[in-house]
Amino acid sequence: MLEAFTSRFWLALALGVLSCEQSDAPASGMQLSQEQLLDPRSCQSCHPSQYEEWALSNHARASSDPLFLAMNQRGQREAGIGDFCVNCHAPMAVRTGATSDGLNLDSLPASLQGVTCYYCHAVDAVEGTHNNPLRLATDGVMRGPLQDPLATPAHASGYSLLHDRDRLESASLCGACHDIVNEHGTHLERTFAEWQGSVFAQPLVGNSCGQCHMDQSQELKIAGAGPGAVPRRIHSHLFPAVDLPLEREPEPVLREAVQSFLDTSLQSALCVGGTAAADARIQLVLDNVAAGHSWPSGAAQDRRAWVELRAYAGGEVIYESGVVPAGSSVTELADPDLWLIRDCLFDEQGEETHMFWAAREVESNLLPAQLTFDTSDPRYYQSHVVQRYPRTGQLRAFPDRVTARVWLQPFGLDVFDDLVASGDLADTERYTVTELRERLQPYAVGEELEWTQAAATERLVEEGLPTSCASATNLSGSADKVPAVQHARCGPGVLP
Repeated sequence: MLEAFTSRFWLALALGVLSCEQSDAPASGMQLSQEQLLDPRSCQSCHPSQYEEWALSNHARASSDPLFLAMNQRGQREAGIGDFCVNCHAPMAVRTGATSDGLNLDSLPASLQGVTCYYCHAVDAVEGTHNNPLRLATDGVMRGPLQDPLATPAHASGYSLLHDRDRLESASLCGACHDIVNEHGTHLERTFAEWQGSVFAQPLVGNSCGQCHMDQSQELKIAGAGPGAVPRRIHSHLFPAVDLPLEREPEPVLREAVQSFLDTSLQSALCVGGTAAADARIQLVLDNVAAGHSWPSGAAQDRRAWVELRAYAGGEVIYESGVVPAGSSVTELADPDLWLIRDCLFDEQGEETHMFWAAREVESNLLPAQLTFDTSDPRYYQSHVVQRYPRTGQLRAFPDRVTARVWLQPFGLDVFDDLVASGDLADTERYTVTELRERLQPYAVGEELEWTQAAATERLVEEGLPTSCASATNLSGSADKVPAVQHARCGPGVLP
């Protein structure tokens, strides 16, 4: 069957019925021109599944994302940020000199938009750790993870450990853009640095970015059509993480991949101690077990993660924290107990700012990544973060049921509304502001966790109080843990 497929492919190619691009690829065995290599559509016929996944991903839409465009426009007006944003969001437009600030992206061809196939697969060196220090080769070789790539008339091919998801060195290719420092030396996005400091960056036991964000197929597939092509295990180009494309409704396959990805990132345990209202206490333990870096990561100054917790007695709600009305920003809550997990930025005057170019300081309380897999090492428990409820005062009754759920919003509505108010985010022919805001619904991360005496999976005595814990992930409430870091300078959730 495979031989029949490849014979038909190359016969069609020779006859000009099929090409290794959508438009005008040479059909006589000639290699693609540089201009054709720059266009992701040239990859589609020979690598259809990879192209289709990439086309759905945030990499493909990095330069058309409305929030990027609005933030870049504001940054140019307020601080003249040049290619600071567009160097990662449309790197080939910068490398070819087609743009210097990203303000003319609408007039540029599709081949220069987003993070393209050529841009990733032409990299031959990483010359730094942040702000996109990738070096592109000029030899026309498309690099990838296969040590025995098949010859193709479309382009030269070569193996690269920077593209091999099974090599930890490949993380530096991703980390080049997923680690950002502004002109003031403020480390805004620290995903690569966080990974480097975690157990996931350690030889023999670690995982690369690709091993988490580019799932390998379970069945053998054709990596690229060509003579003698053999089935291999290929990897996904959806790149699920947190963000979804906003300018139109994301495809269900991408939304499901992101949700599945997030659902496996945290472990949790919900504990209730005491015997009466006077000494009752609720504790929630969150463990960033699988992210490979802090949680959440990336542009964490724009992300909003929080815990919604409710306590009941006799069917009545006796306590709640983190309950956000639909369409409201979590930052509007007057909730001193709110566990809000995010970065906060501060400008030269020490005032909180949403704009990264003004940031001089970062205050962070992200959930840390794992430091070791050795349970006998005290560092193993540094990712077990505990929050106590209520943080002030006491419950008015002893609870018989408590529920907890973690929410994550990729981009805070408070930042979104700020961009609308400044005029940088507005209705277009492709979308309205209302549509964009509605698409920024938070994810429920994992299942809601419920504690009752009957549902408890563990019973212990902690600080002299009888305590029971419920966990759907076998996280022990009795294990060592560290207290949640509370924001001291940005709210809500700041203690008086």
